[in-house]
Amino acid sequence: MYAASNDAGTPDGREDRRRYAPADLTEMVSHLASVLRDGSGGRRLLGVTGAPGAGKSTLCALLQAELGTDSTLVGMDAFHLADEELIRLGRRGRKGAPDTFDVDGYVALLRRLRNQTAETIYAPRFERSIEAAIAGAVPVQRDTAMVITEGNYLLLDDGGWGAVRSELDEVWYLDVPTTVRAERLVARHRHHGKSRADAEQWTRDVDLRNAEIVAAAARRADLIIEVPNDPLLAPAHDTDSSRDTDSSEELS
Repeated sequence: MYAASNDAGTPDGREDRRRYAPADLTEMVSHLASVLRDGSGGRRLLGVTGAPGAGKSTLCALLQAELGTDSTLVGMDAFHLADEELIRLGRRGRKGAPDTFDVDGYVALLRRLRNQTAETIYAPRFERSIEAAIAGAVPVQRDTAMVITEGNYLLLDDGGWGAVRSELDEVWYLDVPTTVRAERLVARHRHHGKSRADAEQWTRDVDLRNAEIVAAAARRADLIIEVPNDPLLAPAHDTDSSRDTDSSEELS
């Protein structure tokens, strides 16, 4: 994939080869999909990460559409702990933070996908309309070459998350200016029913603080993508948004 290419997206193989700055979203998706198609044979696992509001799910959906049936998308969000467990642990108000996921379960799935022998492995999917995961919702066939997984914490190295990175061939980090992400997040929360004041407070006190954790791990990425500010990544098109609730919202 990208880390193995000679120029890694730059015309002269400069030292900044780990950073890619496309002119627009169309160019970005086309180029990244071509990189994935050119990879070696066999099962490959690609991670896509970035701070809340970076557009991870949107990019992954576009990549999957470009790659067709030879790819499958498996989300980290499907490993949210159930609300009743978060309540028992006293973490319901921080749903979406690193310690509100079943990271061991996520790693176990990645290992199964890495070494798949069964004809089909069924992965869970997080359903935002009910704020819960649905088991067995994503079939991954043995002959599927590319499995894409996305989430906030793929590059973290503590709390059990360090085991995730070792199961992925590469991880791409989506770099989006804080002001752009903040605008998207405020719009997202308002779209799900919050007042402007509440949306701005949640973005400032929860989302952006959580983003600092994600950004601190960006150095571990194989590729940093400077994501263009495209309308497709706005909240109306954002497949990574969550249903608003009185007590908490997703930090993805």
